Amino acid sequence: MNAPGEDRALADAIRRHEERVARDPESLAFAQLADLYRKAGRTGDAVACCRDGLRRWPHYTTARLILAKTLLAEGQLEPALAELSAILQTSPKDVQCHRLAAEVHRRAGRLDVAVGHLEKAVGLDPGDRESKALLSLLRADASAPGESAGLARILADETFATLSFGTVCLEQGLADEAALVLTRVVRRAPDNIEARERLEAALRARSRRRG
Repeated sequence: MNAPGEDRALADAIRRHEERVARDPESLAFAQLADLYRKAGRTGDAVACCRDGLRRWPHYTTARLILAKTLLAEGQLEPALAELSAILQTSPKDVQCHRLAAEVHRRAGRLDVAVGHLEKAVGLDPGDRESKALLSLLRADASAPGESAGLARILADETFATLSFGTVCLEQGLADEAALVLTRVVRRAPDNIEARERLEAALRARSRRRG
């Protein structure tokens, strides 16, 4: 949640950009306005603003990326993927698009496709440590550094690749271990919505822990 001062600053920025777009409807500032709407949680306004602007500027990839982020925030995975695919058709080396496409496919349970996008992101940006770490998790490498050999063996054992064991790991604060287990569950049963949601929770917990 934003602090009151941040909320006021955001509201002021939105007002300024609304006035700018109203003065010049052909301005590319619509993308900045849409992003401000997104950051303020006004996702409906952000989507409408992007779609309206893209009708005039269909090749403005920044606006299309903002639209994809907004749709993803609303849980509209396939529409978000359609926007990302349109960008990648013309800009196949767009690292941010590959990262977002990986997230969309991961949340949809398509882990192998997500891995492919992460591999491209890492290839384009070898310093992308977060994508490298996600790659290891999504490949279900039971080799969490610093862990005991016993725990590593447990994580490698398909007997423990269950939703309940992954949930226990998550509840115990073992985010990396939970992600490894739940990745196996999702890979085996990509239509298991609960497993996909738990995997996302584990990844969020892991991200919070790492700052």
